Amino acid sequence: MMKNANWKFSGDIVQEFDKHILSSVPLYEQGHTLISNLSDFFLSNDSVCYELGSSTGTLLKNLADHNQNKKIKFIGIEIENDMVNYANDKLKDYGDIEIICDDILNIELEKSDMIISYYTIQFIKPRIRQLIFDKIYESLNWGGAFVLFEKVRGADARFQDITTALYTDFKIEQGFTKEEILDKTRSLKGVLEPFSTQGNLDLLQRAGFVDVMSIMKYVCFEGFLAIK
Repeated sequence: MMKNANWKFSGDIVQEFDKHILSSVPLYEQGHTLISNLSDFFLSNDSVCYELGSSTGTLLKNLADHNQNKKIKFIGIEIENDMVNYANDKLKDYGDIEIICDDILNIELEKSDMIISYYTIQFIKPRIRQLIFDKIYESLNWGGAFVLFEKVRGADARFQDITTALYTDFKIEQGFTKEEILDKTRSLKGVLEPFSTQGNLDLLQRAGFVDVMSIMKYVCFEGFLAIK
């Protein structure tokens, strides 16, 4: 049983992370494919591409495979050492991918053409999210892309009740028991803090982004493309 308000991305979860996330987040693999296809519009020879919260490195691997005919520098930033070790082992044959174990606020980002945050910001304390969005905007070259995927809250209480019920149905259909669903929910208290769609748009706007569109949506899971 997971401890109350104590979810962690380290230890035993690392080995099972990819399998677990596929059954927990709707359209997870399709989101990876979409981002890889989007990279055609933004990455060219000598581009730099960041992923914030790169976990096991699966998305970076997919991006590198998709862009194998271009000379691109892929950099993953991941704060959990266990995830970094796992990713480095998986990506040991990829000379164009570097994984940095650190907090993004401690790192001086290179000028880049694409920055990706795939279900990561929702786990970062709200008080520092604007600082991260500001840093992302400053790092991007003009015309560069920030791809943001997040779990999102409903716009009001009624919509939130609907999305919670539908997502619970999804998890049951994926084979999770009611006890597992409740256990996971309790472990994420104070750890997972999603904003609404508008809340994320406000963060992007305050950072300086003007051109923003939604590129994927499944009830309470949404992907945004913001272009500098």
